[in-house]
Amino acid sequence: MLAIIIPYYKLTFFELTLESLQNQNNQRFKVYIGDDASPENPTFLLEKFKGKFDFTYHKFEENLGAFSLVKQWERCIDLSNEEKWLMILGDDDCLSSNIVEDFYKNLPEFENKTDLLRFATKTFSEENQNVSQKFEHQKWEIAYEFYYKRFIGLTRSSLSENVFTRKSYLKHGFREYPLAWHSDDMAWIDFSENRPIFSINSSYVLIRLSKINITGKKDNFELKDKAEQLFFTDLVREKLSFFNSSQRNELLKAYEVAIKKNRKVTFEEWKFLLKNYLKNGQTIPFLKCIRRFFKDNLLS
Repeated sequence: MLAIIIPYYKLTFFELTLESLQNQNNQRFKVYIGDDASPENPTFLLEKFKGKFDFTYHKFEENLGAFSLVKQWERCIDLSNEEKWLMILGDDDCLSSNIVEDFYKNLPEFENKTDLLRFATKTFSEENQNVSQKFEHQKWEIAYEFYYKRFIGLTRSSLSENVFTRKSYLKHGFREYPLAWHSDDMAWIDFSENRPIFSINSSYVLIRLSKINITGKKDNFELKDKAEQLFFTDLVREKLSFFNSSQRNELLKAYEVAIKKNRKVTFEEWKFLLKNYLKNGQTIPFLKCIRRFFKDNLLS
């Protein structure tokens, strides 16, 4: 059984999200809506969809999302029962009508072979009112290979397009980063446990791009920079060995840059960087790191 978890806060596009659930060709799913003490009460809207699909609504008394989106995701997941597969759907995103149908149609192919699958996506821009072409993924793909492609801009990813097992979530959970920025990126690496991600490209999730969601906002760059630093710290400290030598050098440089956006690199961090550049066996990146070390510490 599939559980669709909606951490609710914004009413603006929520009706479209609910309509996309009502329009599913296959209704073998349960929706759990966790209201993050929103000032925009959705109950009048939910009345309209009562009996149209199976859902449970719970209003939390405390707003957690302002402090920790990850904790809001967690308590919304806690509303669910024992469904094996979980999807966290944004309250402004929509599903094509065949998402659930395709999930069950493909289940025999991916079940017990992976703990993570994803759908194709389209994006809808509020600014120009355009829907993008469908963006598809490789059918089977190792999470580390996928993340590196995302890192260099060859692919994309969003929270809503992914479906994961309850088992993998309970084992790993989501990392706590500000705004949950990169929390999903790390989750897909953790949850997959180096098994390939399965992709379903015959249906899609419509991802809304607007000025009122976290991605589109322009007043949260400081928190995003802090999240980026924490993410790259975890990535290079825990996962670096899964990437090839050239990729490791690029990720180490990204780690250094992410730190410098927030503060000065510590001596211990320079030691870590130099040790790993040396270990990679490529002379030029190692020498460039030495030069940056002296420039930042002896020439400033």
